[in-house]
Amino acid sequence: MFQIQWTDEAKAVYSSLRSNPAEKARYKVVKKTLTLLAGNPRHPSLRTHQFYSLEGPNGEKVFEAYAQQRTPAAYRIFWYYEPEKNTIIVLTITSHP
Repeated sequence: MFQIQWTDEAKAVYSSLRSNPAEKARYKVVKKTLTLLAGNPRHPSLRTHQFYSLEGPNGEKVFEAYAQQRTPAAYRIFWYYEPEKNTIIVLTITSHP
């Protein structure tokens, strides 16, 4: 099991989703995705893959996990592994770039 840590940006997006009634459905799928990510970053429904256009602050490989599929502006979670720990750092939560 991985511990999830957040950047300020990711925390702000998640908080905004949680507090906005119009985003209730999106918040639920993002929350479920984070639970799956903590349990198994390679879970098949996450469709996790490396995102080559970004790097972590110290050159870490950044990965993209799907929160939504087949949805206009589907949400994605961008994250990287914290070196030497069972920790995932969530960089941001955003619509598909």
